[in-house]
Amino acid sequence: MKCYNYCYGYMWMLMAGVLLTSCGEKKKAGMPGAGGVKDYKVQTVTAGKAVLYTDFPATIQGQQVVEIRPKIDGFVEKVFVDEGATVKKGQVLFRISNPMYEQELRTAEAGIKTAQAEVSTAEMQVNKVRPLVEKDIISKYELESAEYSLQAKKAALAQANATLANARTNVGYTTITSPVNGVIGTIPNKVGALVSASSAQPLTTVSQSGDVYAYFSVNEKQLLAVSRMYKGATIQEKLKSAPHVLFILPDGETYDQEGKIETASGLVTSETGSVQFRATYPNPLGILRSGGSGTVRIPREMDSALVIPQVATYDLQGKRFAWQLKPDTTVASVPITVRATPDGKSFVVEEGLKQGDVIVVEGITDLKDGAKIRPKQ
Repeated sequence: MKCYNYCYGYMWMLMAGVLLTSCGEKKKAGMPGAGGVKDYKVQTVTAGKAVLYTDFPATIQGQQVVEIRPKIDGFVEKVFVDEGATVKKGQVLFRISNPMYEQELRTAEAGIKTAQAEVSTAEMQVNKVRPLVEKDIISKYELESAEYSLQAKKAALAQANATLANARTNVGYTTITSPVNGVIGTIPNKVGALVSASSAQPLTTVSQSGDVYAYFSVNEKQLLAVSRMYKGATIQEKLKSAPHVLFILPDGETYDQEGKIETASGLVTSETGSVQFRATYPNPLGILRSGGSGTVRIPREMDSALVIPQVATYDLQGKRFAWQLKPDTTVASVPITVRATPDGKSFVVEEGLKQGDVIVVEGITDLKDGAKIRPKQ
């Protein structure tokens, strides 16, 4: 019986020791101390350099988009290029078949020979009559009549030459070439299709593939911001001092050529309340195609930006907040206006905080207004 009581007491002592050890370990692990005050990491808001970007949806257009139209009526005999092909200036694109023009060319060539023969005959007549007139064998009237006839035959020859040139031009129109270097658009008319110079739809289009234009719209508020951002008396002067802009391709990749904003429309569109801008990008490899889309990204360099970590903020009902440390080491929730940095990890504070303010940067989900903390930088 004594042994049982002794063992039972020893067991309770052992359990008490384990509990005390466990409590000590939890306290060492960072549990709240006296009064429930916990340690929180804080950071002083300081000003520094930062670059922000503003994105605008844009559409691509070639500097020159040429509609290829036939100048004569006929059937499409052959198509020498495919849709999307890159072509050079002077490269053959289509051949139009119209036997009538070839026949007119042969007729005009025959008319030249006839007119030349008639001129030669009239010249012979003048040469024959002239010595007879000089010897007073026949009257001067005969010579004048022969000379007038020669002039008429020469005029007929000139008209025949003009007819031949016109026939050759029409035959030349049966072969259609590219007027510029560029990229072929859609080709709605296939081989055998009847085309006309008066057709509403062109044979195709050729988009010049050198430099391309990116058109994007800026609302009135953003336009005022741009006006204040760059130096100059007019918008055009301000754009000259603007930095180069990036272009984001539809797959999210950044285009490897930087562009330049060159011009802006002078009017605000009443329907949308926006102003259209145009940026020019080099396109040596033809990656940017007319009619395509993407995003114009405009950088904005800031010398005195207040940058804070995104994890130091939280969102509540569509508004952004941060926990500010007060002099008595209590915290207060303050609304802030921010813009995300390109790395996706920080915010640039536009309103709500100032340089020298201290904010909590970790464990903010546990905080409440007026809570007292132990700040650790």
